[in-house]
Amino acid sequence: MTESLPLLVTRADPGGAATVARARALGLDARSMPLFAARAIDWTLPDPAGFDALLVTSAQAVRLAGPGLQALAALPVHAVGAASAAAAEAAGLRVVEVGTRDGQQLLDGMTSRNYRHILWLCGRDYSALAARDAALTPLPCYAVDPVEPPADWAALIAAPAVLLAHSGRGADRIAALTDGQRGHLTLVAISPAVAARAGGDWQAIALADRPDDAAMVAQARALCHKSPRQGRAKE
Repeated sequence: MTESLPLLVTRADPGGAATVARARALGLDARSMPLFAARAIDWTLPDPAGFDALLVTSAQAVRLAGPGLQALAALPVHAVGAASAAAAEAAGLRVVEVGTRDGQQLLDGMTSRNYRHILWLCGRDYSALAARDAALTPLPCYAVDPVEPPADWAALIAAPAVLLAHSGRGADRIAALTDGQRGHLTLVAISPAVAARAGGDWQAIALADRPDDAAMVAQARALCHKSPRQGRAKE
């Protein structure tokens, strides 16, 4: 019988706590290992009349934007992944499209359908997206800052384990904290772009079928029950 590997959840709470609960409900040995802490930041409401749509790439953005988000309720929301869409709907926004990969793919589809003025609800440290002929206006409403790894981080990554990377910055931080010592570790990334930022020399890197937490945990479930000796191929 194959021993189950621990699953290290590195995203900031409250999302991290939700991931841990989801994984434990499936019988996984999920450990809360937050490498970041999220907080709301001040933001200024733009005139909604100047935009065709609202792009949402993170559920955290919706959770931390606060009540001012209601002023944007007239804009149709294009959300990356089910979690972002659910958060937007819970906030009273109207979701018209749920992307299945990442922000760039969703934005490409929007611009191909002649959206020309797009407001992007995002974090302070957002990654650049190419808007082609459209005007993309970032609206940072939260920040995610690095924190010291939990006390048992070093011991956990010294043995085989599966780690989750929910964002590009998350992949960067995981890569930095495992540099030179990850040949026995497996990473599950939320998208190909995130996987590309995690560096090499992993036991394996797997991609979620969809850019959402449920798909990541489903992928991790199979890997946590897979022997660490079963090859090093990228999945």
